[in-house]
Amino acid sequence: MMSTPRTPSMPPGGTTGRTDLGRRLAARREALGLSREDLGRRCGADGNYIAYLEDHAASPPIGTLVRVADALGVTVGDLTGAGADRVPGRSTARRDAVLVPLDESECRRLLGTHGVGRIAVFTPQGPAILPVNYMLAGTAIAFRTSAQAVVARAVGTEVAFEIDHIDDVNADGWSVLAVGELEAVPDDEGQHLAVMARSQPWAGGIRTHWMKITPVRLTGRRVVHG
Repeated sequence: MMSTPRTPSMPPGGTTGRTDLGRRLAARREALGLSREDLGRRCGADGNYIAYLEDHAASPPIGTLVRVADALGVTVGDLTGAGADRVPGRSTARRDAVLVPLDESECRRLLGTHGVGRIAVFTPQGPAILPVNYMLAGTAIAFRTSAQAVVARAVGTEVAFEIDHIDDVNADGWSVLAVGELEAVPDDEGQHLAVMARSQPWAGGIRTHWMKITPVRLTGRRVVHG
């Protein structure tokens, strides 16, 4: 019989002041639109404990970090910043690795777990691949840019959009690829998306030109170990 995770107690001796762990935890929680109470319910804690982790120099047990990271859809390394400066993909490949395709429903689910992807467009100088902050709007992938950006000039053309996840510890990961026509979003729809967006584009500047891709082909692959 599986036991219910015990609600963590308040860690002793933490000093006031947000640490890198607290900042990463708060930023991810807010990006997902979760309150501290929401996150607490997801990981078997309470809102006060989440507040403590965010605002104090706490050292929670690894089991707590695993549950919090899982509730946020990230790894413990993502939360602690352990792999922030490490180049991904250099782990030794495992001999039992197999590449398996993902069905469309799983691809759509994975698209909903990320907030940054790469869009590939054709330009007069050749192909270009650019990172963008994105959100899902129904079945479409929507993002903001400037009206003068390279991506904005590709409106009406076929483009590709890709996200991926790499787990160096387990030497596995997955990728999702969406292909479709790049469209300009009407002003009224763009205003609605701006209200719904949970974050601003990381690149800064004036980026109010909304665009979207409605995939006509959505595929994915995952590295698993047999």
